[in-house]
Amino acid sequence: MAEVKATETKLAKTEEGSVEIQFYTDPLCCWSWAFEPQWRRLRYEYGGKIKWRYRMGGLIPNWGSYSDPLHGVTKPIQMGPVWMEAKYLSGMPIADRVWFDSPPASSYPACMAVKCAGLQSADAAEAYLRRVREAIMLHGRDISKTEVLLGVAEALAQEKPGLLDHPRFEQELHGEAAREAFEQDLMQVRYHRITRYPALTITKPGQAGLLIVGYRPYEALVSTLKKVAPELEPARHLKDEEEYREFWSGATEREIEEALSKGNQVRPVPAT
Repeated sequence: MAEVKATETKLAKTEEGSVEIQFYTDPLCCWSWAFEPQWRRLRYEYGGKIKWRYRMGGLIPNWGSYSDPLHGVTKPIQMGPVWMEAKYLSGMPIADRVWFDSPPASSYPACMAVKCAGLQSADAAEAYLRRVREAIMLHGRDISKTEVLLGVAEALAQEKPGLLDHPRFEQELHGEAAREAFEQDLMQVRYHRITRYPALTITKPGQAGLLIVGYRPYEALVSTLKKVAPELEPARHLKDEEEYREFWSGATEREIEEALSKGNQVRPVPAT
């Protein structure tokens, strides 16, 4: 089994592994962002033994058609308290004031942008998804705007030369290939009847898979993984904080705490 190198750009669905995870998410999903510490820890510890693919869920087509009865959200300003709850319960930094200051009109453009990056490579999609999440969750930028999405791509291309071709990204952002890739994800969302995020389907060849939905502690994620593949053991264990910071550049303090097994034991909460 190929060893996974400790760089973000080497992490993607192309890794060899006996278990596949389909990760249904959306760049505008605060609970998916809150789940990043657990998800990153899993990929660090089981890297090389699992492979994954991201599916964009299209959380908010537009505010004229969006409604979340569970949280009582039908307009942008009502999303602010949901993000505040996610920030409080998860410990992840979240710029919840974006829903008061510059609310995104839709999550579709960001979903399309992730799929556009994926036309170049799974590594590019992985890195771009993280960067576009950081743009809104950390910096409160409106990721429904084309100029913001292009800016994220340009910054990523400069930071990691060879990972993302920015001129190609700009050319393909609104193209048919990116749109078709996003539509395929939406078809999978409907097929599996996924209505809340994050949602992960964990499968192994020749066996029935399992679905885990919503923000969950790391132990619940590993428990579900073990039900699918009881023989699976971690590929590595963290030695120190600096090693993890090198592996995941730009890791938040909450992500470091989770990696060091100091994460808060929070109760499961509804996903977006």
